Amino acid sequence: MTGDIRTPVTVVGLGSMGRALAGAFLAAGHPTTVWNRTPDKAAPLVAGGAVRAADPASAVAASPLVVTCLTTFGDTREALGPVSFDGRALVTLNSGIPADARMTAEWAAGRGAQFLAGAVKNVPSAVGARDTLLYYAGDKAVFDEHETTLKVLGGDTVHLGGEPDLAALYEMAVGGTLLPALAGFFQGAAAVQSRGLEASTLVRFTVKWFEMINSILPVFADEIDRGDYTEAASSVNLFHEMAADDDAFGAETGVETSWRGPLNDLVQRAVEAGHGDHSISALVEVLRKPAA
Repeated sequence: MTGDIRTPVTVVGLGSMGRALAGAFLAAGHPTTVWNRTPDKAAPLVAGGAVRAADPASAVAASPLVVTCLTTFGDTREALGPVSFDGRALVTLNSGIPADARMTAEWAAGRGAQFLAGAVKNVPSAVGARDTLLYYAGDKAVFDEHETTLKVLGGDTVHLGGEPDLAALYEMAVGGTLLPALAGFFQGAAAVQSRGLEASTLVRFTVKWFEMINSILPVFADEIDRGDYTEAASSVNLFHEMAADDDAFGAETGVETSWRGPLNDLVQRAVEAGHGDHSISALVEVLRKPAA
């Protein structure tokens, strides 16, 4: 994008995130073409100025930058399988494992596409905000050419490197924290409700807890990178001793806590491996050696 000329963009896939992406491009003045298997999902965007393509081929042909927001890499390959890109840029924003990103990069190259794989690290309502994080991997020249346009989707826009699977690697690595954190909150919500209290009373204190976790992540990361776990602010043994309270807490509150069993097993294995007095970050050594 140079001067007042806005790069035309195509968005393929109009679920809640895809609609948010297309809406952000429209709001920033980019000519926007959209396509979805269910045409009705495009109606609000068309009303806002988008053009609805009749099929995937015409959707791709409409723009030099094609952004897909389908569930998986496989969905993108299936939806756009017969289409030739003729040098256009293809940016995938979806979940998936690194191997699938590499497969899609090869598939894209075979169809004449310049390829970037990316991820949106926030909810649809945050698309377009200055602090919303999106990261990408693949050809740096392609990223540089379209960086200004891609920043419309979020101000914290990062290129991770030239290997096309890096965004998928980080997406899976970061995403692994989500369900355990949410399950912990949901368990706590059920527990306070067992006493007639509202789940909303937990929010302030849980946010503070997450802020504490945020503050110590650099310490844990440094311990892991150095392979030195001897300065234990929170030891494996401490977590091991606390594990016995899980079942008792569940029995007292009538709340299911068995989901924590595998986590407690991981701690037990760390103790057995001689890490009891080490920092809890030593769990990474056990995770490198999965149980048979």
